[in-house]
Amino acid sequence: MHEIPVQAEAPEAPRPRRRGRTALLIAAAAVLGTLAGTCTGFLVQADREPTRLPSLSQPAVKQAKGEVEPLSAAQDRRVKTDGDLRKLLLKKPTGAKKADWLDDSDGWMDLASYADAFEKPGRAFDDLVNDEFRRAAATGWETGNLSVTIRLIQYRQEEYIAAADAVDDGQYWADKEDSTDSWVVPGTEDGMAYVHHEPETEPGYLPLYSAEAHAWRGDIAVEVWIYDTKPVTKKKIMDLAERQMERL
Repeated sequence: MHEIPVQAEAPEAPRPRRRGRTALLIAAAAVLGTLAGTCTGFLVQADREPTRLPSLSQPAVKQAKGEVEPLSAAQDRRVKTDGDLRKLLLKKPTGAKKADWLDDSDGWMDLASYADAFEKPGRAFDDLVNDEFRRAAATGWETGNLSVTIRLIQYRQEEYIAAADAVDDGQYWADKEDSTDSWVVPGTEDGMAYVHHEPETEPGYLPLYSAEAHAWRGDIAVEVWIYDTKPVTKKKIMDLAERQMERL
């Protein structure tokens, strides 16, 4: 199984743009226009008769009756994400074989199991504890030489938005791969899909091409991985990523 790199320091954020002279001139003109309007209004009002104020005694406004109807299970996202995460994973396609590593799993990954998927499990374990890891669900299948792995990692997020940070880390490492193209996953603000054109090679084995996607929604980070002995297409990784995000 392909291992995911551990977290690293995020790249430096870009410097903010300076406002420029034009913006300052517009701001100054707006202030002068406001002052001029205020003076004119004061002179007009000075020549008018004073207006009587309304009585302080006003009829009571009736309070609306009834209760707010709660959201249905289909509308309330928390109902889905607090339930069985495995039900939100994409289903194995017809004709595909269940991934071998799922034989010893019921679809859940505990903290130790997920940390073991990293290149440095010990460091990953500590990071996941600090990130308030809650639970993870995973699925996978194989069709010929093609294999797919999908993981949903949920965080408690009592301190900060850990799911977004985890996705940032995954995207950071995906971007560092040579000969890589990337695209925004439809239906997400910053979810990204990647196709790596340079395969991994080892003596005695066929070359292994890969593609991956990283996105998040609420407290759940989504990972999609594809491996094949032939190049993986943009359509294939984008289709899986988009359909998985639609289920959340």
